[in-house]
Amino acid sequence: MSKIDELIDELCPDGVEYKKLGDIYKFQYGTGNTIPQTGGIYPVYGSNGVVGKHTEFNSEDSPIIGHIGAYAGIVNWGFGKHFVTYNGVICKVKSNSVIPKYAYYQLLKQDFLSKANKGSQPFVSYNMLNKIQIPVPPLPIQEEIVRILDNFTELTTELTTELTTELTTRKKQYEYYRDSLLTFDDSVEWKELGEISTNMYRGTGIKRDQVTLEGTPCVRYGEIYTKYNIWFDKCFSNTNEELIRNKKYFEYGDVLFAITGESVEEIAKSCVYVGSEKCLAGGDMVVMKHNQNPKYIAYALSTVNAQIQKSKGRVKSKVVHSNVDAIKKIKVPVPPLKEQERIVAILDKFDTLTNDISKGLPAEIEARQQQYEYYRDKLLTFKEKKA
Repeated sequence: MSKIDELIDELCPDGVEYKKLGDIYKFQYGTGNTIPQTGGIYPVYGSNGVVGKHTEFNSEDSPIIGHIGAYAGIVNWGFGKHFVTYNGVICKVKSNSVIPKYAYYQLLKQDFLSKANKGSQPFVSYNMLNKIQIPVPPLPIQEEIVRILDNFTELTTELTTELTTELTTRKKQYEYYRDSLLTFDDSVEWKELGEISTNMYRGTGIKRDQVTLEGTPCVRYGEIYTKYNIWFDKCFSNTNEELIRNKKYFEYGDVLFAITGESVEEIAKSCVYVGSEKCLAGGDMVVMKHNQNPKYIAYALSTVNAQIQKSKGRVKSKVVHSNVDAIKKIKVPVPPLKEQERIVAILDKFDTLTNDISKGLPAEIEARQQQYEYYRDKLLTFKEKKA
């Protein structure tokens, strides 16, 4: 029998009292919309963790909940003296029957986002927080749970860091080898995409509510950033093409460029389609047709050199844009087709090896996190004491 089980048998064999968060915490919104990112000695917590330093503090050890926008419901632990911005809720324990760190671990269990107010953006309100109930066992049990979870959290963090470092190293090795193989001397001519393109055109908008489970395969520009690697043979999305006006298609060998994005570093990310179906191209993307080896072009456009050229996008209203003319000016080395095939054969093997490792490491990282959450939630779950 574990120490926790012994304590439960001794101190609360009939169950544990559940209390509303409003009886445990005093909730307070952080302050300050714009916080200096330099200077100061106190960590500044936003809705998703530390975002800078400040000369003042408004809280000490306490949980912080992101209360609005993309990070609504994200829970952090504010160490020592710290400052909390306006988009974070400070949770100050006001009950002597609850250890702050125990309450923090209970907050991590909560699915705040599903309970958040829905509007133009999610919003975690005091009213919603006050009503949520958590089990409050005797203090010795809380202390033992905090001790176990602190140790488990530290171990899980160390393992995740090691796996993440290994994944980053593998990706850098692949990128170095790929770029080295695609570096040529003066015997290979570099050409602008406009020279090797047989046709280049923009796609047509496909709205989110026009995406279906069945129908004509399609790609929306955002999926180029989130769904596809440098080449793909099957679309994630479909649509009813009867709903699309001024249809634009792509097919085997065509290159797709996303010409709208959130960062200069990623703008004009490209991928090459090597599937057999005829597909629809969504808006804010450019389709390029050519007579080169499709995968060779995919690899050539994924190099650091190519991305630097793509990154000459224009920033307008905080959104980065590129266009057909800018893409036409991107230069890539164009060896004979036979040499392109040889390079593709080598990089395909290396890409497969790297991707196998890359798939394995994230899966291991996810497994560690799921294991942690399983044991954390099991430790924090109690039979409720009947009134």
